[in-house]
Amino acid sequence: MLLNLIADRWIPTRRSDGVSSVIRPDEITDPGLVFPDWPRPDLNIASLEFLIGLVLLADPPADRDDWEARREPDSERLRTALARIAPAFNLTGEGPLFLQDLDLLEGEPNPPDMLFIDSAGGNTARNNADLMVRRNRYPDLDLPLAAMALYLLQAHAPSGGAGNRTSMRGGGPLVSLVDPGTGRLWDLIWANVPYGKPASPDVLPWTKPTRTSEAKGSETYPQHGHPAEAFFGMPRRLRLVTQAGRVTGVVQRPYGTNYAGWVHPLTPYYRQKPGAEPLPLHPRAGAFGYRNWLGVVLAMPEEREELGRRAKAVEEYYNERCRYLSEPLPDPQIIVAGWSMDNMKPRDFILSRQPLVPLDGEAALTLAAMIEAAEIFGSALRGALKPVAGEGSALDALREAFFIDTQFAFDAGVDALLRGDPRVQVAGAWVRALERVALHIFEQEALPGLDQRKAEEMEAIIAAHNGLRAVFAGWRRPGSDAYARLELEPRQKKKEAA
Repeated sequence: MLLNLIADRWIPTRRSDGVSSVIRPDEITDPGLVFPDWPRPDLNIASLEFLIGLVLLADPPADRDDWEARREPDSERLRTALARIAPAFNLTGEGPLFLQDLDLLEGEPNPPDMLFIDSAGGNTARNNADLMVRRNRYPDLDLPLAAMALYLLQAHAPSGGAGNRTSMRGGGPLVSLVDPGTGRLWDLIWANVPYGKPASPDVLPWTKPTRTSEAKGSETYPQHGHPAEAFFGMPRRLRLVTQAGRVTGVVQRPYGTNYAGWVHPLTPYYRQKPGAEPLPLHPRAGAFGYRNWLGVVLAMPEEREELGRRAKAVEEYYNERCRYLSEPLPDPQIIVAGWSMDNMKPRDFILSRQPLVPLDGEAALTLAAMIEAAEIFGSALRGALKPVAGEGSALDALREAFFIDTQFAFDAGVDALLRGDPRVQVAGAWVRALERVALHIFEQEALPGLDQRKAEEMEAIIAAHNGLRAVFAGWRRPGSDAYARLELEPRQKKKEAA
């Protein structure tokens, strides 16, 4: 059995009526399609990236006007454009094979579940160290599932031992996609396709000998490839082993392509200092909430813009594409996803939908300051809790609870800014909401059994409580820093008020 990823139907999708259907890539123009429907959320995100990359390679918009003119898809045009590149998208068979080394690779095949980021590697399994990852879940894979898992691994490859390269975005990159909110799969894909020109399939890295990276100075920079390679990179040297129409193993050799200097259109980037190399952002463990917005959902304030930028797809959509639409979109969102990694070990897969907030100017600056103030006050709460909770994960969990418990108040603040409420009024309400939650958490942890503690412990807890109140009043740092960012005056002390 052979599979061509352009000519054959292999991508499961969900329709607006809830029915699942399997499609070819050119059928994404069907208005009834809503979203990919793989059995794993990481494969759904990878499927979107794959489809966006295909359109970029075959028939991208030339500029904003072309993008606007082609918002309603031309099914026949897309089918013809994709047919031109179909010969390069065989998963199995003879000749160049999708995302696989052009040469046959020698070596013992690994089980096919190595294609999944949360599967145990060979050494991990041999050493029985796979506490947080899994092994032997997939003794074999059907061809469609193997194709999507192969794409996911090459696009998100984590550290994998000596010579096994990470993806061009590092291991487990953060992905952010614009969803216009129309409920149509085509609109989701088209919103994120970069500008460009149709390319020959010869630009794809598996159509030529692999650019290996054993030697120093063998990095592959953007000038060595085509922009579409951002979507079709090959950091890993792999060949699928098939038997009776199923993938039964994967041969891997080290020193695939070592990418450097690439900026992927679907990932936010940051700099550790001005002028430094941009680095891809990676998800934190835990829920993705407002504390993660800056540089992902909300643009960084102008004075720190160089230190963090939203994904190029998000920036282009917000700054160019959506501003010129003839009708307002119902509910535009940003899909945020990615594997949270601890070096080589996956922690959890993050998947969240966040609003694409239409705020600019001073209102956007206030919203950014609200996020920064919450970080400042969250750190102050963590420090104040040390006499109660000590150091380590318990403190981190309490700080995380602070952000989760203030999400509703943050959403209310966003709504207030969108209504045009006075910025000082919104900022003041935000500080009071943060204070209520922080003091509740502190008192819940510290007050029970307080009278049973040693005198010095009681003194430390009482001092921490008073200090936390002073921070939230803006009377001492870091609270005064938060007040300055919010353009608020510290509260008056009682004597001053009198």
